[in-house]
Amino acid sequence: MESITSRKNPIIKRLRALAADAALRRDTGETVLDGLKLLGEAMASGAVITAVLAGEGTALPEGLEGRLAAEGAGLLRAPDALVSYASPVMNSPGPVFSVRLPSRPAPERPELAVVLEDVQDPGNVGTVIRTANAFGFDAVILTGGCADPTSPRAVRATMGAAFRQCVLELAPEELAGRLVAWKMPMFGAALGAGAMDIREMPRGRAAVAIGNEGHGLSEGLKAMCDGLIIIPMAPGSESLNAAMAAAVAMWELARDRIGVN
Repeated sequence: MESITSRKNPIIKRLRALAADAALRRDTGETVLDGLKLLGEAMASGAVITAVLAGEGTALPEGLEGRLAAEGAGLLRAPDALVSYASPVMNSPGPVFSVRLPSRPAPERPELAVVLEDVQDPGNVGTVIRTANAFGFDAVILTGGCADPTSPRAVRATMGAAFRQCVLELAPEELAGRLVAWKMPMFGAALGAGAMDIREMPRGRAAVAIGNEGHGLSEGLKAMCDGLIIIPMAPGSESLNAAMAAAVAMWELARDRIGVN
């Protein structure tokens, strides 16, 4: 096990680069994360961990050293201040690690999917991935200008679901083609003529679409929908944010699947 003390160490530089550079994450298939919880989730999922940087007194999960050695990955110790410098999280206790996110393809005939269009907050994207995994959704589909699901903030918000959940990034025309191929109806959360109360939405096999935090679904995406839905709220209240609206819509759509009447 190597001990380091310099910010110029190549591993430190690479961890920081992965946190900041989306193109590097795409090219390598890796991201950088922080903390024992996510490290344990990565290990349990079978994801390939490529480097670990831990504080000098930090206890690491059992079996980690042997696994890293078998995969030819680096395990380094450093002063806490240097671990915090390398971390994507402020004032981090570590460990900081780089990992390849597993690729989870969609099933041939998915039952439930959630579509996000132009959702720009990585925390919202990550929260939707976490919620979709909890409710048994087969796919989270990102279209338009959504936040990068591989960013440290987005993956951290999934609390480990990113290692288990199918996430697809599709251009609008690809999304339309998939829905046709899957013979899957889609309902969009949006105000509009004929929009139905979400409680009247047909349950069962379907996708639900959630739009941008500020302006909602585009007209093009709404045109793909088989119907629009609205979430009833108290008069005078502000609209729900994208992640909360998605959670309500997914729960309503998945109630039969998760055993809630």
